[in-house]
Amino acid sequence: MHDAPSAKELIEAVKSFLDKTAMVQLQGHAAFHARVASNALATVLREMELRPGAEARERDRLQALLMSDETDVGALNRKLCEEIRTKRVDLSTPGLLTHLKSTTIDQLSVDQPGYSGLRTAAR
Repeated sequence: MHDAPSAKELIEAVKSFLDKTAMVQLQGHAAFHARVASNALATVLREMELRPGAEARERDRLQALLMSDETDVGALNRKLCEEIRTKRVDLSTPGLLTHLKSTTIDQLSVDQPGYSGLRTAAR
């Protein structure tokens, strides 16, 4: 099977074109849209790199918190929401606050890695 270039390499190539060629030749609204596109591609690259590990950690925390063998993170999150909604789980539940903080840090690492509070929260 022909496997080169990879999706990551293709995205990096397009981002590089936008950053090094297109944006320097564009002005105004077009330059703004090129920057938005470049930032979106950077987010996709972080998603590809960080999401698998973050989702595995999230699944493990949710399984422990909910005492469940379920492997679908979406289903586990729906269950957690139901448990919180019905007040069977709250911030006094061991592991919930750690889970919420860790999940938020992982999401911010993808969406807004430059967020000023991220480093502080990750400590």
